[in-house]
Amino acid sequence: MSSGLLPRPRAAAVGLLATAAALGTGQLVAGVLSARTSPLVAVGNTVIDLVPEPVKELAIGLFGTADKVVLLAGMTLVIAVLAVVAGLLSRRSWWPGAVVIGAFGLLGVGAVLSRPDLGPDAVVAPLASLVVGVVVFAWLHQLAFLEPAAVDGERRRFLVTSALVLLGAGAAGLGGGFLQRGGDAALSRQAAAARIPAVPIPPVPPGADFTASGTPTFLTANRDFYRVDTALVAPQLRAEDWRLRLHGMVGRELVLGYDDLLRRRLEARPITLTCVSNEVGGDLISTATFVGVPVRDLLLEAGVRPGAQQLFTTSADGYTAGTPLDVLLEPDRGALLAVGMNGEPLPAEHGFPVRLVVPGLYGYVSATKWLVDAEVTTFDRVPYWPRRGWARQAPVKTQSRIDRPRPGASVPAGRVVVAGIAWAQHTGVDRVEVRADGGAWRTAELATDVSRDTWRMWRAVLDLRPGEHVLECRATDRAGQVQTAQRRPVLPDGATGWHQVRITCT
Repeated sequence: MSSGLLPRPRAAAVGLLATAAALGTGQLVAGVLSARTSPLVAVGNTVIDLVPEPVKELAIGLFGTADKVVLLAGMTLVIAVLAVVAGLLSRRSWWPGAVVIGAFGLLGVGAVLSRPDLGPDAVVAPLASLVVGVVVFAWLHQLAFLEPAAVDGERRRFLVTSALVLLGAGAAGLGGGFLQRGGDAALSRQAAAARIPAVPIPPVPPGADFTASGTPTFLTANRDFYRVDTALVAPQLRAEDWRLRLHGMVGRELVLGYDDLLRRRLEARPITLTCVSNEVGGDLISTATFVGVPVRDLLLEAGVRPGAQQLFTTSADGYTAGTPLDVLLEPDRGALLAVGMNGEPLPAEHGFPVRLVVPGLYGYVSATKWLVDAEVTTFDRVPYWPRRGWARQAPVKTQSRIDRPRPGASVPAGRVVVAGIAWAQHTGVDRVEVRADGGAWRTAELATDVSRDTWRMWRAVLDLRPGEHVLECRATDRAGQVQTAQRRPVLPDGATGWHQVRITCT
């Protein structure tokens, strides 16, 4: 081996290949154990937990439900840059790069150990990643550190070895990804379709939407339903293994399996869910028909003790939420432990096997997915988002949105159709008004009312002359509360303000 310097391209390649081998190994081992033990996933989840709230809101505002894909892509880019740096630091000796690669591994170990949903055995994946990364780096560095006059056979050996490492890393990563899809969980979900008893589904009445005028369909397809949660990878749970413990300030603790839940009274309800991160005019709102067991039934059976204030729920990934008990105990609230969504078992990304759904509250206090624990307790226990500055009480605000015309659209002057949605769960929408350029409000036509727990479509026709126009809408709920014009950000309890759309009439 020479005492000179390793060429920069070859040094960078060593760092990249060793890092790829480390990540591929971590993915493969995590596929066998649990996707959440992957070093990449664990570090990503830790980043999600630690980044400041303004940064999270900026990411959701810019990328919507693709924020996690962007996070993974950004992490991959950063890791690639650091891998190149590790290689370049090791042009003379292998140990500086090995230290950097080892630090990668230790970061993964620390991230896994910091996760509340993972036990000590979860360090197997990041430890395997660490060991493979360091060993491969030292091995490739030795092969790459050849004299400039090295024979072609030695050079070919390095190239062939590098290619094999790259193929092996790719195969390990793909294999781990395949295993992490949760084949057993997917089969369990397929089987659950036959296990969920038939429940009468309320039909959507004619005229419940104005899709021809530009509104969404009344029910949102499962594949299009918005998803905002803290899980970088959706937990893969089998219904056969699922258990829920309802405990705390109750007279009798309940432990329920999936079949125990299905033997109880099930209801089907169309419910509109809204994310507290939904900006004015945003699309983090969807509607589905959920099937599940009334939460109130379970709480009454367990017997809530005096002084209890919230139901503190925990997800399989460690996420927690606190739902006010007075809301859950309302006879007409309709909160569900949902097992079905739009005629099929819950999709994995929406909480299979069981999730919480509470009409009228923003999701961060009411919609725990992959539910595994429910404790009746006081507000002394602070869940995930309130610990980060969000409000403890989170009733959905009366809001409305213009869906047509789209912002910046150019439309023919004259009679212009303006259409959109309004929502005021658990109160209901009574009226929607629209205006152009700050003029008089015009009352819009409302779609057929389905439920006070669902959105309501609206449309109106405005006579607009050629030129630029600013359209605005506002809703009034059934309690007489008019949507406020005051603009407020989503933090701490949801955005407010009238949605405005600027268009050009030609």
